[in-house]
Amino acid sequence: MNPDDYEKALHFMIWGQWDDLLVLMVRTKDQFLAKKIESFLHAYHYSTIESELYLSHENLLHYIDHAHATTAAEMYY
Repeated sequence: MNPDDYEKALHFMIWGQWDDLLVLMVRTKDQFLAKKIESFLHAYHYSTIESELYLSHENLLHYIDHAHATTAAEMYY
């Protein structure tokens, strides 16, 4: 996978650039990342329960961290 996608996703989340995050969701080849972004954006726009938003936010951040670490490690072998 492209490690730039994980960097972009993190950047877009930090700065609240939801439109750019949506575009990344459509363009990335990492289907798990796309699904996590979709879940987060859905919770952000439609969830009435704040805990669902926090959970989807944490799940996305956790996946970005894991995928970026795994992809970065593979690049050095």
